[in-house]
Amino acid sequence: MLYIKNGYIKTMAGPDIENGCILIGDDGKIAAVGKDIPCPEGATVIDAQDRLVTPGCVDAHCHVGLDNQGMGWEGRDYNEIVDPITPQMRAIDSINPLDEAFPLGLQGGVTTVCTGPGSANVVGGTFVALKLAGKRVDKMIVKDAIAMKCAFGENPKRCYGQGSKKAPMTRMGTAALLRELLFKTRRYMEDKEADKNPGFDFKLESMIPVLKGEMPLKAHAHRHDDILTSIRIAREFGVKITLDHCTDGALIADELAEEGLPAFVGPTFGGKSKIELINKSFDTPRILREAGVDIAIITDAPVIPIQYLPMCAGLAHNAGLDYEEAWKAITIAAAKLTGIGDRVGSLEVGKDGDVVIWDADPMTVLAAQSAVTVVDGKIVYEA
Repeated sequence: MLYIKNGYIKTMAGPDIENGCILIGDDGKIAAVGKDIPCPEGATVIDAQDRLVTPGCVDAHCHVGLDNQGMGWEGRDYNEIVDPITPQMRAIDSINPLDEAFPLGLQGGVTTVCTGPGSANVVGGTFVALKLAGKRVDKMIVKDAIAMKCAFGENPKRCYGQGSKKAPMTRMGTAALLRELLFKTRRYMEDKEADKNPGFDFKLESMIPVLKGEMPLKAHAHRHDDILTSIRIAREFGVKITLDHCTDGALIADELAEEGLPAFVGPTFGGKSKIELINKSFDTPRILREAGVDIAIITDAPVIPIQYLPMCAGLAHNAGLDYEEAWKAITIAAAKLTGIGDRVGSLEVGKDGDVVIWDADPMTVLAAQSAVTVVDGKIVYEA
């Protein structure tokens, strides 16, 4: 058992608790959160010394473990650039849990990531949610699969139209390829249900959970028209969708609020490496949230190294995003919007024992990092 005492606890599930305690059981789950919780005999004790204590941070969109740091081409296992339609790819088969991004993320207070294929392909494969602590992917999984990656805009056009002179060369081509796949999957499902024996098709089998509404499309879209095209196609087929990157979201905040879809905003820190990023700004999370759009803040790591997720939330807060909303965007909101809010994102009885004791508040001190990081009730980092 692990007992944390004397902390200023942001549970992200209710009011903050001053001089609070957290008890995590031998099963790695939170057993109690509050004041004056008795310390069981034999428990490992951590004195938080009045420091800020929060749930482990959650990144709703990155490529950690698939785009390995410092490896060059050998570590680039996130884009299967031979076919623009590859829904049969699974992130879990490319993840290297010994990539240095994993311990760096824990040092930065990030305990859970949603990671998966890149945006070269119109459809790239499935994302997975997993913990950053561990050495075997199968034991680190929170949920697999959480979403099917698809991409709009520059990337598919550049990788295929410019690279190999094949579709998609235009935004029309990208939309047409995605529609074709969804049409074929729907017909394939209907034929299976009618016992017409359509013949096994790995790509279409992989898309069935999307058509059934069991997992969303995870739509890479920066430009405003690409965002709205992704919504148009999702509405045509009645499938769920999340709007990932959403760089131009502030330009169409009223439209997105009307749609009621979540926006995963980022990566915002750094230069504007392509025309789609011309409007990127730390004002965007505030504008979207004030319009009523549910948001998460993301790194797209390694575009922004995973350990700087809290810094990105701090910069959004500095640009006017409400303090509590900034914390939610990297904890409970990020968890709920990716379908893992039953496990992580808040400090509540029964949830995973993922806790960060901070050396400073990252919403106000951008150099803040973890003093102690706990995953599933085990100390995985100490400064």
